[in-house]
Amino acid sequence: MRYGKHTGSMLAAMAVLAMSGVAWATTYVSPVNNLPNPYQTIDNWLKMPAGRAWGSTAGIDIAPDGKSVWVIDRCGSNGCVGSDLDPILKFDANGNMVKHWGSKKFAFPHGLFVDADENVWVSDAVLGDGRGKGAGNIGSTVQKFDSNGNLLMTLGTPGVQGKDATHFNGPSDVITGRNGDIFVLDGHGDGTNERIVKFDKNGKYIKEWGHPGSGPGAFSSLHSVAMDSQGRLFVANRDNNRIDIFDQDGNQIDSWEQFSRPSGVYIDKNDNMYVCDSESGSASEAHQDWTRGMRVGSAKDGSVKYLIPDPDHPPRGTSAAEGCAADKDGIIYGAEVGPKRVRRYVAR
Repeated sequence: MRYGKHTGSMLAAMAVLAMSGVAWATTYVSPVNNLPNPYQTIDNWLKMPAGRAWGSTAGIDIAPDGKSVWVIDRCGSNGCVGSDLDPILKFDANGNMVKHWGSKKFAFPHGLFVDADENVWVSDAVLGDGRGKGAGNIGSTVQKFDSNGNLLMTLGTPGVQGKDATHFNGPSDVITGRNGDIFVLDGHGDGTNERIVKFDKNGKYIKEWGHPGSGPGAFSSLHSVAMDSQGRLFVANRDNNRIDIFDQDGNQIDSWEQFSRPSGVYIDKNDNMYVCDSESGSASEAHQDWTRGMRVGSAKDGSVKYLIPDPDHPPRGTSAAEGCAADKDGIIYGAEVGPKRVRRYVAR
């Protein structure tokens, strides 16, 4: 098992320890900041209806047509409890809203994944308003909908937290494999489960792996998951400042730090990888020297090619994009929680 194999920068220190009979190398990776930015930033491309403003967002994905964008809007705020607004929105290639649904179905929609049949999977990360108030029997689930918002499947028990085959605590994201297997990131910080749970295409529990902590096999603030052309899972292990890579049986293949502190990970069909860092330099004392923003590179070899810096200078609080996606032409969308907007990035 390798840790930080493809750093894209000089490794300043290395220590190797044995764990469960496997050699594990811990590394220090120098900040990967000195990179070009070939992208132009475009605001307000996705057009909200008159009278409606963006709320916080993080979940975002591209439709099977390669151009349309599905995105979560947390009901004009940073949560949907008590709101009548639809949080699941679809925009066409010209940025016009063409679909919206989901009112009263979510407490805190977080992760969004659109499969090849344009079913829309949404993780609902907390109960009520996050402080245990309101919402009734919603929250702490992963739900599968068709593109018109008809519910097809629910994983977890709505409104009830736990740690077993039928309960979650802090589900942050979801993705499916080519054979339909479902992978749920069940964890989002202190006191949550911090595990990956695998189900078959019908929602039958298969297995799970991971636990809270900082070492090998441990997670702290699971936040996003993507899959490359080989079917490997790339997991944003945010508070541990790394991307962990697994096969679909839960065997760890590698761990990369060179993409900084990851909130969101997206991999396109050509294995180009887009990683958004919304917290370095402000929310993380351990990552003060890293430039916050979006890094673009390769899931094949771990190289990092470009950096789109956070527009806030100096960065304050949690800003920039927590979720990112790229369409078939390489146009990037960044979904921002703090600034409450979605930005578009086009190559110059």
